Amino acid sequence: MRDYSNQTTRRADARDVTITDIETAVIEGNFDWNLVRIHTDAGVTGLGESYRGGTVTDIMAYMADFLVGENPLDVERLFRRMVQETSGHGGTTGKVVTAASGIEIALWDLAGKLLDVPTYQLLGGKYRDDVRIYCDLHAGEAYAVDTGYTEYGEAESYQPDAYAETAAAAVEMGFDAIKFDLDTPTDNDPDPFNGRLSAADVAAKRDIVERVHETVGDDAEVAFDCHWDYSIDSAKRLARALEPYDLLWLEDVLPPENVDAQREVARSTSTPLATGENRFRVHEFSDLLYDFAVDVVTPDPTTCGGLAESRAIANRAEENYITFSPHNVCSPVGTMACVHLGASVANFGYLEYHALEVDWWDDLLVRDDPLIQDGRIAVPETPGLGVELDEDVAAEHAKGDSLWT
Repeated sequence: MRDYSNQTTRRADARDVTITDIETAVIEGNFDWNLVRIHTDAGVTGLGESYRGGTVTDIMAYMADFLVGENPLDVERLFRRMVQETSGHGGTTGKVVTAASGIEIALWDLAGKLLDVPTYQLLGGKYRDDVRIYCDLHAGEAYAVDTGYTEYGEAESYQPDAYAETAAAAVEMGFDAIKFDLDTPTDNDPDPFNGRLSAADVAAKRDIVERVHETVGDDAEVAFDCHWDYSIDSAKRLARALEPYDLLWLEDVLPPENVDAQREVARSTSTPLATGENRFRVHEFSDLLYDFAVDVVTPDPTTCGGLAESRAIANRAEENYITFSPHNVCSPVGTMACVHLGASVANFGYLEYHALEVDWWDDLLVRDDPLIQDGRIAVPETPGLGVELDEDVAAEHAKGDSLWT
């Protein structure tokens, strides 16, 4: 087995640093946000975030057994060590990679602080001073998510006017890119299993898209998400029906496993298709990108392997002139990690913001101004990620008896 433990013997004194402890926390926002904090013997800490979901913090705590004593500046080597040390029990995909992603992000934060540069500088430099945000919206009280299970709202939440009113409000807030969920309760009627849309279903979705399009005009670009719900025939019919509305993209129209099916839909329509949030590491994106099965690729950096792995995906997308727009349902911590990534990627398009209903989202950081202003987030010039967690606010919303474990 390859040994990715520290094999080096030469290191300048100022960079001869070791990890002394790793702590985790779960914050209850609109999702459970899995935070991680890495301590060093230099007295400097790094903060990161992994994608939502149970047991992720347990895996991060397990990884501390072989990361304590390592030099945190070897970020990419340590990511490979995490994968290698866990390869016998899922280390190449799934929640193990998600756990490693949060630690990798915290290592980049640490490296920036130790070297006194912003994280984007370590990722290769800056293409832009701020990143464009698209706001993920729900029409009315459309649905709630509890541990990954979707509970749909009342019927009036899925009327075109409800979408239009929400879209107008978002544009008024300064967002010029927005996204709605286009899957609705009627998709499951009369058969909840076959993924087929009736002609009436397609017409109803077209009415929603048309109403939003009429409302925002040229003031905002609009995307719609389908959450992997449909059969290939339904996906084709829906994508074709939406062609007149010049969508930013139509996302996740098919279950994610079959790249050939995704490519078949992509080649049948002029509507741009997006997918990628539930793939892991660069290897799972290769066919998607090189077979041109997607127009916009949407990996989640807190899921797929962290910032360096996401940048590798972006590079492969750039080879094929494909836009890179990360999925993001994080707290401000993971969001700011994605901002540094977006600053360093040439083919970056948009970053998701999915916490409009969390009125204390900004309060989780120690700062005076809102993080998002006029639909943009400024790229920090302070070392590391440029964020400081407000421990009191975090403790108030922590899951469990204490903040850090």
